[in-house]
Order: sequence, then structure tokens, then C-alpha cells
Amino acid sequence: MTINNNQEDSNAFDKTINGADDKTFITNPESALAAAAQAEKDGMENNQPSQASPLSITPSKVKDASEFGKVAVIYGGSSNERSVSLDSGAAVLQALQNQGVDATHFDPKHQDVTELREYDRVFNVLHGRGGEDGLLQGVLQWFNIPQTGSGILASALGMDKVRTKQLWQGCGLSTAPFSLLTADTDWQQVVNMLGLPLIIKPVHEGSSIGMTKVNNLDELPAAYATAVQCGDAVMAERWITGREFTIVIIDDEAYPVIRLEPADITNFYDFEAKYNRNDTSYYIPCGLSEADEKHLQALSLAAFRAVDAKGWGRIDAMQDEAGNFWLLEINTVPGMTSHSLVPMAAKARDMDFDKLCWHILAQTL
Repeated sequence: MTINNNQEDSNAFDKTINGADDKTFITNPESALAAAAQAEKDGMENNQPSQASPLSITPSKVKDASEFGKVAVIYGGSSNERSVSLDSGAAVLQALQNQGVDATHFDPKHQDVTELREYDRVFNVLHGRGGEDGLLQGVLQWFNIPQTGSGILASALGMDKVRTKQLWQGCGLSTAPFSLLTADTDWQQVVNMLGLPLIIKPVHEGSSIGMTKVNNLDELPAAYATAVQCGDAVMAERWITGREFTIVIIDDEAYPVIRLEPADITNFYDFEAKYNRNDTSYYIPCGLSEADEKHLQALSLAAFRAVDAKGWGRIDAMQDEAGNFWLLEINTVPGMTSHSLVPMAAKARDMDFDKLCWHILAQTL
């Protein structure tokens, strides 16, 4: 496979990363938010990475909770991400109820989807298959029920890592080289094509479920066997050595970039680091120069728009050791747990969790 060379425009920026070691080291989301607020209050020193002042949030067009009518907050479901969805959805439901919204939990694992006709709109927090892949979006569109987030096309594309990457390549957006795998794949050929290390992923899973980092050829069959338990479609992706970032997008605007650093920096931001561990580090500001952060935000917006994503979502990306950015994947129904990144980015823009949930729901009107 030929590596996509469309990162050339990123080289127009100065790739010097200013003094990351001078920044506050953050080990949990709460500290990250506090550090961001303190940095904004005190002002960043001239020798530290640039971070634009938080932009004002457009006041919600919805002034009274009664305007929302009866709201179903859909979470739970039957996917491998059920536990995450239960945590995210419970937080969203509480936030809406705190503000007087007539919101009710709806779990399609235990309830018939036809019951959704009783509601005026839906806040979708159903992670994974069934809720993030276009299926729920199609049902709600058929019922003519307004819903948060992306529609059928973007949801189906976003849940398919390979088709998303193929689309990005077609749009000239840099994404890490990859190859589809089967049980008959020549593992040596994959290594020849992509090099080592590699990351092996199920094509249709989120939350890093079923993913394995492979450091040598002999580990490939076992990594494939792990991933294929989540579905027939499995991919290998070139391991990008460098720094990992996430870019939250709300209302077609990229929020402050967050840098992620697992406790084991030789590994990846896996399920445990995302949801269960407290030793993952988050950096806001992210440590990029102002020019690089703006470029990454622009790249992420282009990637978001390319799949026709709407409302809110998240783009994950890497920066390699040469300073080039590589898109990894899109999340069209991102997590909303205590460890989640959307609330963290929103807080850096002076939007608390309750306000964030109200803002997202208001997109349905």
C-alpha cells in the first residue's frame, strides 16, 4: 500500500513544538479542567504553547425546558459498549432532568422501539452497534422523530473504520495506512506493507474494544483472533509513534484540542485507559503551537464534514515524530462519562456538563 502523501499542506506550518515539559502534568479529567481554567485566568507565559482564549458560546435558542416536550434519552442497548452507554446516558439524563426537561430513560434492549413514537425527540447516547451505525437513526427518521447527532449516512460510515478511511483518502485527508485482514492473510506481507508495530482493530467496534498492539510478526495471528471475535471485518493499521489528540466538534466548530497520554506511553488509549483507569494524562492546552492546533482543528473539521457528520462528535488523530498529523477515526456518539473528552473540551470553553447536554438537545429544534 502506498502511503497517502496528502499531509504536505501540514508541513507549511512550523513543526516546532514549544516546551511541552513546561506545562502542568494532568492525571485526571477534573485536574485537566481546573488547569485549563487557571491557565485562562492567569494567562499563558510567552514561552509556552499558544491557546486561544475561549470563544463565547452562542446562547441557546431554547429558553424553556417545556419547548423540548417529552424526551427519550436512549442508552444501554445490546452492543459491546453497553456498560459505557449506561454510564454516559445516566449522566445525560440527570443533567437534563436537573434543568427541568421532561426526560426519560429508554433502553432498546428491554423496550420496543415503536414506543419511541410517544416522544417528541431523542437524545441518543447509545454507543456502538444499533445506536451509532445508522440503525437507530433510520428508525427515528422513519418515525419522523428529531434526534441528536448525525443521520443515517454519517453514522453508518463512522462506524465502519475502513470506509471512513477510504473516504478521507479520497478527499485528500491524511489517515494512517491500513490493510483489511482475513484468516488467510499472509502476515508477512502485511508487515512488509505497513511495518511494525501495528495496531489490529475490529472494523465495526468503538471504545478500543478488541484492539491489540502488535510488536512482532508472531503476535499477528492472536491479535487477529481477538479482533475477529467482534465481527468478521478486521483491519491492520500502521502504528504511528508520536502524540495522540482528540478534537471535539460541536455545531460545526472545533473545540480546544486535548492531548491524551496513557500511563504506559508505549501502548495506546485502550478501553481501560478510557473508562476505568485514573492514571491517564490529559493536557489542555494540548502543547501544540497555535499554528499546529489550528491546522489540526481544520483537518478534523474537514474529516467530520466529509462523512456528513452533524451536531456533535469527536475526531481522533495522531502526530508523528516528524510533525505530520494522521486521522484515526470519528466518533458520532462520543462518551459522556466522568472520563469522557467531550465534556472536558466543552468545559475549556466555559460550558459545564448540564449546559452541554442542553446545547446538544437544542440542536433537535
